[in-house]
Amino acid sequence: MPELRMSEAVQRDDLSAFVARAVRLDEQAVIRLRARGDTGRIDAWSATPFDALCTRAVSGEVEPADLSVSGSELLATLTVAGGARMDPGPPRDLLWRSELPPTEGWKRVDDLPAKLVGEVAEQGVGLAKDNVGPKGTPPASLMDQEVFTVNGAGFEVKIPLRCLFVLSGMGFLVNSPAESEVVRVSATDSWLRLDSRFGAVARRRHALLPLLF
Repeated sequence: MPELRMSEAVQRDDLSAFVARAVRLDEQAVIRLRARGDTGRIDAWSATPFDALCTRAVSGEVEPADLSVSGSELLATLTVAGGARMDPGPPRDLLWRSELPPTEGWKRVDDLPAKLVGEVAEQGVGLAKDNVGPKGTPPASLMDQEVFTVNGAGFEVKIPLRCLFVLSGMGFLVNSPAESEVVRVSATDSWLRLDSRFGAVARRRHALLPLLF
């Protein structure tokens, strides 16, 4: 039987907040829990309707070491059952459809002022509310608008608005951030990642080419 072990209540609350926001973005959200070796840390991942992944690290252990579960079932466990040892729910590994970014090979490209990122995200959310598509989501043309371009470590990274939607929707942006607060931009040849104080967003930098037969 799968088991999630989190001895600290504050860490359980952090994971609960992450899962709650993921489920609010997508009622059918699947949460992937991955142990970081023997470090006593877990990376929680969720796909989003914005074609970008979100993640948050918490202290704890999970068995098996790579497990996908229903977001709503995990949320019920965290908020109702709680405790240092929990059953996160039956495995839903077949429902996880997203590729995860690599764990190594990242290079820090640049830092963006968190205040500026928050302002641009807020403007984007306002535009999205005025331009909701037939499926209840903003049009792809709006989400794909490149709002920042950063250079460093040999990379030029273009950041689409959809990544800021995830930062905002997952509550990763700091309210009234200090001038020194930043959002770190990292990249590999294939991926970009935005790290804020409360979580991170990752997305492929280039679309995968279709297989030709």
